Amino acid sequence: MEKTEQQIIEVCRRFGIAGEYRFFEVIDSGHINSTYKVFFFRGGEMKDYIVQRLNTYVFQNPIAVMQNISSVTEYIRAKIKATGRTAKRSVLHYAKTDEDNYYVILEDKSFWRCCRYIDGSASFTQTDDLKLIEESGKAFGAFLGYLADYPVKDLHIVIPHFHNTLMRYQALYDAIAVNAAWRKDEVLDVIEGYEALKELATKPYRMQCAGELPLRVTHNDTKTSNVLFDAETSEYLAAIDLDTVMPGLVAFDFGDAIRVAASTVDEDEKDLTKVALDLEKYEAFTRGFVGFTKGMLTEKEKNSLALGALAMTAECGVRFLTDYLNGDKYFRIHYPDQNLARAKCHLTLARDMAAKLGVMQEIVDKYCK
Repeated sequence: MEKTEQQIIEVCRRFGIAGEYRFFEVIDSGHINSTYKVFFFRGGEMKDYIVQRLNTYVFQNPIAVMQNISSVTEYIRAKIKATGRTAKRSVLHYAKTDEDNYYVILEDKSFWRCCRYIDGSASFTQTDDLKLIEESGKAFGAFLGYLADYPVKDLHIVIPHFHNTLMRYQALYDAIAVNAAWRKDEVLDVIEGYEALKELATKPYRMQCAGELPLRVTHNDTKTSNVLFDAETSEYLAAIDLDTVMPGLVAFDFGDAIRVAASTVDEDEKDLTKVALDLEKYEAFTRGFVGFTKGMLTEKEKNSLALGALAMTAECGVRFLTDYLNGDKYFRIHYPDQNLARAKCHLTLARDMAAKLGVMQEIVDKYCK
């Protein structure tokens, strides 16, 4: 038996999972943690669980991560149960050890967690289906809505300055100055493009610093792939991948989702003539998201949503460009110049958003009424 399987079995036993262990499958959809679907036979049927080994290089305080996750998921569970509904398929349920911990640390210092698999669920990495896009908007909107009155000050900051757009731009300037990979001269037009967007791209963060936009409990990784859907009806079930739950801006959760869900292309498309914001997809997500959040948002928050999409697109592009200038040290690449392709694609998308910003805000206003 290989080491990974031995560790998975030990982790499951320490979480008190009963039954006969049968096998596990690797789930490759994530880029940070190692994820496995584990099967046990109990009571005459197969039971499955999701077991994960956290990347403690990225999440250097994994206990704080699990404290955040367990507290918000239990908070949501209580909210759902208070309405008389079952929460079994609507929120992740993490296992606890006999020591009342939501995690297990093995002898090699690896850090593990385990949650129930939501039966009959499906996920999608990318989709053009407008219903799925709207349902993903509902999922993230519902997540924010359930946590609207959660005491945000009680959350740990698991990744400091995660969406500090001004700091992201400063990191770009530092990379330009050092020019570690000798690539600066070939990307001067891309640098200039992001510099032209800086005023708009940093506005939501500057509004946060000025106290104009409140910090709320936010997901901070609102990709469609981080939603579970009912496999039969395609209706949303739950938001998942909660490692980056922290205080943040609603505009950034909305914006990061739009960056992925409403683009016409993948994030590293090289034919920039194909890159644009799809307004049908944008409206579908907005309809779902705003339907669950409009009652909790201030006027300035409502007016920041469309701008948040531009800000998050530019921020991600700046990070890709910074990594390219530094010699591709942070983001995983699958071919040379992929980070540059990502940076150019995001710049083109952000420019299209800037041209459509008025229409984007009109769509937000339409569903905020």
